[in-house]
Amino acid sequence: MATTESTTEIRPDTGKIVGRQHSKHEGPGPQIMAADTLTGNDVVNSAGEDLGKIKAIMLDVPSGKIAYAVLSFGGIMGFGEKLFATPWHVLKLDTDNKRFILDIDQEHLKNAPGFDKDHWPAMADQQWATSIHSYYNVEPYWT
Repeated sequence: MATTESTTEIRPDTGKIVGRQHSKHEGPGPQIMAADTLTGNDVVNSAGEDLGKIKAIMLDVPSGKIAYAVLSFGGIMGFGEKLFATPWHVLKLDTDNKRFILDIDQEHLKNAPGFDKDHWPAMADQQWATSIHSYYNVEPYWT
């Protein structure tokens, strides 16, 4: 496997991972990857503070776009953890450290609308979706 140096980000207008490879790379990543390879990845903020892990990646099936990354934060060994749906395009992929960066502080995430593992929201509900995008101060992915 060849080593690569790449710059990668998620385009806010499309929600797609884009980047440039600076040398030959074998395999599909980092521009195109299987969603399950991202599940479990760490999420930190720009200060390096732990914001949790990617629990799930939610697809908007009719549009074919990635809608949300569901983050798990808090709790011990899965007990007491809170889940947060974050708009996919607010995450930046850090390929060097194999993690995502979400540019908010821990307190802002703790106060975000969340849910527990047994009571997921109706993510296709337009009012719920609009409120999530508003909380993160980003345009909805469907606009």
